[in-house]
Amino acid sequence: MTSSNMNIILRYLGALFTFLLLTIGLFWAVGFEPKDQRPGLWLKGNLVEGPVIDWSFTDSVKEIHIQTKTRYFIPHSVTTYSATHNGQFYIMSAYYEGGSFPNARGWNRNIVRDPRVRIKVGRQLFDRTASYISDESIRESVYQSFVSKYPEWASPGIENVHLLLVGPAS
Repeated sequence: MTSSNMNIILRYLGALFTFLLLTIGLFWAVGFEPKDQRPGLWLKGNLVEGPVIDWSFTDSVKEIHIQTKTRYFIPHSVTTYSATHNGQFYIMSAYYEGGSFPNARGWNRNIVRDPRVRIKVGRQLFDRTASYISDESIRESVYQSFVSKYPEWASPGIENVHLLLVGPAS
């Protein structure tokens, strides 16, 4: 390979790298939020700092967004349902085709690996943690809170609904 061919290849690689950096920078600056079943990247909004004592303001919100941390350092965000139960805030991941938690959803694997999440409710952002609820006595009552909040929801059954408790930031 001649040096002129090598220079051409290096110029193309440099241009591609610059394009990728600019694209990622644009997504970071303006956000790229999820919509319905399409995932997104960074969530943008007004960060609420400090503890949240009462999550009942979320009762009138149908869908929220949750941003997780991937292994490759680019955020992954999805749209999901939320509910409150006994003063606690929960999110859920429904496996309509079955599957085991967390393997069937990338964002679930991200939370198991790193529980730090960013939640968007309306225009407000909350940096929190999410932890999987495996205790069946808690799961049943929290599941019923989701069924009550979303009467039109076609649940895949409690065995395929995975619940996560939202806790304070770590």
